[in-house]
Amino acid sequence: MDARWYVVHTYSGHENKVKANLEKMVENRGMRDDIFEVAVPTEEYMDSKGGKKKLKERKLFPGYVLVKMIINDESWYLVRNTRGVTGFVGPGSKPVPLTDIEVKALGVQEAILPTMDLNVNDVVKVCSGPFENFMGNVDSLNVEKRKVKVFVSMFGRETLVELDFDQVEKL
Repeated sequence: MDARWYVVHTYSGHENKVKANLEKMVENRGMRDDIFEVAVPTEEYMDSKGGKKKLKERKLFPGYVLVKMIINDESWYLVRNTRGVTGFVGPGSKPVPLTDIEVKALGVQEAILPTMDLNVNDVVKVCSGPFENFMGNVDSLNVEKRKVKVFVSMFGRETLVELDFDQVEKL
């Protein structure tokens, strides 16, 4: 049986607590084979207050958490009885899995991440964005966020810029 994504309704503002509680309960009860992933879809946005721009994050669906699981009596009970959960989204008490199209639209599909053959101090060329065609040395990598920090030479001095993996190519 394949694991599917389900939508769980929570108290508003408790999404991250529900995610943490659920992950802890799955770990404690050894249910990794039934409940695979818990996600709170978020997006980043620019907020400007007092003339200062700041990158912030907000929940795309306040009051909802997505759970990738194989539904059975035990997994249903565990999720349903997690503190902060008010129920599954679906008619009555029967959870309805999201379709593949819905999962893709929510941006939680398993991204097949191309492996990045980059190491610190590698020389790279920026292939898109405002620093296109600049060359630089890799300072650090964040594989989870798919970000790379690169020192590029601008106006005769080294400047550290953060780029996405797909914005650079190794030379």
